[in-house]
Amino acid sequence: MKLVQFFLPGKGARVGAIRGDRVLDITAPEEGVGSTLDLIAQGKTAAGVLKRADWLARSPRGKALEWRALQRTPSRRAPHLLIPIHPPEVWGARMTYRRGEPGRDEDSGAAADHGIHDAGNALPRPELFFKATAARCVGPDGPILIRRDSRHTAPGAELAVVLGAQGAIIGFTACNDVSAWDIARESPLYLPQAKIYQGCCALGPCLVTAEEVADPYALQVRCSILRDGHTVFSEAVNTSQLHRRIDELVAWLLRDNPVPPGAILSTGTGIRVPDQCALRDRDRVDIEIQGIGRLSNPVRRPEGD
Repeated sequence: MKLVQFFLPGKGARVGAIRGDRVLDITAPEEGVGSTLDLIAQGKTAAGVLKRADWLARSPRGKALEWRALQRTPSRRAPHLLIPIHPPEVWGARMTYRRGEPGRDEDSGAAADHGIHDAGNALPRPELFFKATAARCVGPDGPILIRRDSRHTAPGAELAVVLGAQGAIIGFTACNDVSAWDIARESPLYLPQAKIYQGCCALGPCLVTAEEVADPYALQVRCSILRDGHTVFSEAVNTSQLHRRIDELVAWLLRDNPVPPGAILSTGTGIRVPDQCALRDRDRVDIEIQGIGRLSNPVRRPEGD
């Protein structure tokens, strides 16, 4: 099942279940379900969430909506998609692919993080880091931001895992792990500043429950940067290139570190964005993941120095 959150004029934020090309409104405040986070808290596991959502879909609220019609620029006057979940925590992973996010940018030759991540790539312990809170995240068509003190901010196209009770894998979504790589290259101690700031993470367009993803290691992930209506960068990778298994990453995350239901772990990127394609104000980034859909976001640089 695919789950979404969407805005409905006069009713506000709603929870939806996608059936074919239609979206059923399964919001049920009387049942304690006003968000996908509520569904996860109640369902606890992938099977539990699916069972709960299926039950609510039997009695949808109001008329079904067209899935394509919800994929539009946010407006208070029209239905539109929202972030599929407001995650209490977002965590990230680095150096998880056999290619991508290297210690050295092959196009510019610039050293990144003084090479320590090249060595860490071969170690048993994966690189995990705190990425964002819900307030720092945006959904489909929400603006991702370039730090005002960065000159090379780039998208990170990633498959993300949505976790339930005790780290159970509930499902998957697309994540854009926006990162200021020029700041990260100055010192490994600057990685939190390069990764964590307002508008640093986009999620969407939907949450796909685990049973619908036959093989999470056989998904194409594509990242495209559009500028003035033209594609200036587009590259794809397959999750078969992951050398860190998803359950391994989750297990390491949970070591002495319990995470709340609805937390997200993004599994890293296998796509390099060269320096000459660094994000600019008014760019648009599209991330498409097979079976999940397209997450599209405009890019903005805040005013000021």
